[in-house]
Amino acid sequence: MTGEATGARACYEDRLAARRATVVARRARAQLLSNARLALFTLAVALAILGSRDALFGWSAGLVGLAFLGLVLAHDSARRQVLRAERAAAWYERALDRLDYAFVGRGDNGERFADPEHPYATHLDLFGEGSLFEFLSMAHTAAGAETLAHWLLGPAAPEEIRARQAAVAELRPMLDLREDLATLGPDLREGLQPDALVEWGAGPPLLDPTRAIRLVALALPCTTVAAAALGLFAGAGILPLLGVLALQGSFALWRRRAVSQVVRDVDRPAAELARFVGLFERIEREHFESARMVDLRVALETEGLLPSAQVARLGRLVTLLDSRKNQLFVLLTPFLLWSTQLAFALEAWRARCGPRLQRWIQAVGEFEALSNLASYAYEHPDDPFPEIVSDGRRFEAEGLGHPLLAESVCVRNDVRLAADLSLQVISGSNMSGKSTLLRSVGTGVVMALAGAPVRTGRLCLAPLSLGASLRIEDSLLDGKSRFYAEITCLKRIVGLAESAPPLLFLLDEILQGTNSHDRRIGATELVKGLIERGAIGLITTHDLALTEMVDALGSTASNAHFEDQLTDGQMSFDYRLRPGVITRGNALALMRAIGLEV
Repeated sequence: MTGEATGARACYEDRLAARRATVVARRARAQLLSNARLALFTLAVALAILGSRDALFGWSAGLVGLAFLGLVLAHDSARRQVLRAERAAAWYERALDRLDYAFVGRGDNGERFADPEHPYATHLDLFGEGSLFEFLSMAHTAAGAETLAHWLLGPAAPEEIRARQAAVAELRPMLDLREDLATLGPDLREGLQPDALVEWGAGPPLLDPTRAIRLVALALPCTTVAAAALGLFAGAGILPLLGVLALQGSFALWRRRAVSQVVRDVDRPAAELARFVGLFERIEREHFESARMVDLRVALETEGLLPSAQVARLGRLVTLLDSRKNQLFVLLTPFLLWSTQLAFALEAWRARCGPRLQRWIQAVGEFEALSNLASYAYEHPDDPFPEIVSDGRRFEAEGLGHPLLAESVCVRNDVRLAADLSLQVISGSNMSGKSTLLRSVGTGVVMALAGAPVRTGRLCLAPLSLGASLRIEDSLLDGKSRFYAEITCLKRIVGLAESAPPLLFLLDEILQGTNSHDRRIGATELVKGLIERGAIGLITTHDLALTEMVDALGSTASNAHFEDQLTDGQMSFDYRLRPGVITRGNALALMRAIGLEV
């Protein structure tokens, strides 16, 4: 039994049972409050009717009405608590789905990040239904999903990988933190426009930020109040007040257009940032020690204040701005230059915090991406962090498997590629495990260079670029044959070999769309050219003629193979990689087994 079965699964099941019980209890409390609210409302109406004949009933109706309002607030709070408990339960249900590999179609598949021109994303099933991204991602913000996708699509530098590994290791046991993020996160999914938010924050100033202008804006209402007081209590008359009002009106008219734009533009950014407050506060409460997490915490600070405090201040300014709509206060706002005063304060906030919005969002995105990798690390404690060496050509894996295969069906193999063994040619029949091995190697590289643990007993690798040709399809609409699509992909891979870091190539059934003679020559020369450029890699084939390229490449290449067994017309595989060339085929035997005369 793996560490996952005794650790994460048991914890998830216990917590799911507790959260479901909490849901039941909170729903019952919410229903009780709802019933009490209805009863008080009915009682208040009855007392109000009776109050027309007896003042005591009228006073009683008022008191019951106040109690009713209290229950309305309590019921709203209870409903939010029910929602949070439901979200927590759903999060653990999905976590158990991941452990059971029943996640397909139930999460964010990241199809928007798919790029058919990317050198390996399509070939390794990084995005789409049942993809690696869908398996890993639990991000609630667009920045979190984008950060995780970016990490999967491009290798990081060794020092960056090590920093992520340390952060993931620190976050791994913080299950309460990830649960809290899951209960807060859904509020951030819909309606948010981070690009528009960043653009608003980084936009040019709309009001003159000079101190003199601010002082004038503050002094004019004070002068107006003083002139009014002099007129009422000192007999100064109305002329001083009219003079000051004229100056104040001129100032307001001068800045009217800019003030209107500030007031108009702030509503949506303030509302979106308010939805981040809970997330900011939860992150701020944690104490981190790894360098990356400490850096992310520092990135959130602005002038010594954390973003939750800054966003709360913005919220207070917007609340004060909205108070100008109050029917009692609206008559005074022109005399106080209320909108102008708040517009200056909002612009001061934007000047101080606006340029930091992008970094705040990026920090939240990195935090979510690291948390996603930490969930994988928590759920698969037997998967180690790879050893990252700083240079050279190296991929050495012991017990390598694919993370999207359940442990019960995942057959692991050892794979070694280095300067002294640049190529392995893997032969075997269809379905014997060749393509799965290539995907396991490719996915292992992707996860390792993203900073995640890897499904292996041990992995040591150098920084590598990755190029794969596994999923090649023709296109009727584009008028491209499968062979043309494949050689286009191969050209892209050759281009990667021209630059650093060294290339790891994965070529499945190379050049099978052409005749055997051209295939053997073309494949040999292509692979030879890649190795001469410093690349290492694996190719698979069921054409035994291609295994002869090892002889042309000398000691830096070797053959390996997968076997199969045909028993009573049934083909079976053990998916174990063995040295050397496969010595027999099964095609004729299988054709005879189903009744074809060959």
